[in-house]
Amino acid sequence: MVADHAENFQVTRDFLANSSGGPTVLRILLGTQLRKLRQEKGISRHDAGYAIRASHAKISRMELGQVSFKHRDVEDLLKLYGVDDAGEREALLGLITSANAQGWWHQYSDVLPHWFGVYVGLEEAASVIRTFEVQFVPGLLQSEGYARSVIRLSRSAISEEDIDSRVQMRMHRQRRFTEGGGPRLWAVVDEAVLHRPYGDAAVMRGQIEHLIEMSRRPNITVQIATFTMGGHPAAGGPFSILRFPTPQLPDVVYLEQLSSSLYFDKYEDTSLYAQTMDHLATQAPPPSATEGILRSALERYDG
Repeated sequence: MVADHAENFQVTRDFLANSSGGPTVLRILLGTQLRKLRQEKGISRHDAGYAIRASHAKISRMELGQVSFKHRDVEDLLKLYGVDDAGEREALLGLITSANAQGWWHQYSDVLPHWFGVYVGLEEAASVIRTFEVQFVPGLLQSEGYARSVIRLSRSAISEEDIDSRVQMRMHRQRRFTEGGGPRLWAVVDEAVLHRPYGDAAVMRGQIEHLIEMSRRPNITVQIATFTMGGHPAAGGPFSILRFPTPQLPDVVYLEQLSSSLYFDKYEDTSLYAQTMDHLATQAPPPSATEGILRSALERYDG
């Protein structure tokens, strides 16, 4: 048990020394380490919560990296979990300030739904994102004009200034994928997206041309789930799978709802979505056919 403990700590420390994932990934790393320590001791979330004068729900949020950490809480948990090694305690406690730092997206906090901020942080830390969309082009692949039309129709922005801020944020999110050495993005988009206009014909032409350009990038793969496929295993709706550059962090599945979101990181959940994405990618026309499908869709908006 002690050997496993030391190995987990060493992997975490080595990753942190080379991490550029930002505060969200640091919170997840710290939360993951706290969860492993708790489980090694066989302590329930309820008992851990009692030790820091909180609920089991707060322990769950801490272990998922969804909240900031108080120094006193982490100290008390490390004591409860029997972490006596001074070096390990110092390293874990030293993460707190960095983990609690604000990411660039907090400058948009006035227009950013609180539940979406967690996702943006995860997206910023991810090395691979696989996504399926049925309603519109995924945000990371939207042109500015198309993004503006989508945001305006969402009814969540109440002024032109709000719309401008949200468009700017969406464009900012794309930068990691268009700069050299960016993360991997694999998007499967339902063909219905190409037939559902957001904005006028000029906006749709611009969006499809943008999609063609993005699909040519070496780190971006786009597939179109065509109508000829018939039914497919992702009939339940859109989702994203995020993978991180360390085995210390589990894959995370993200499901966005109208006014909230869901996150899954247990293997039995994430593996099901990964299998579904694999089936989609296998059944859909290959990436080499994507540009031809998009050019055919472009003709719809010509003239």
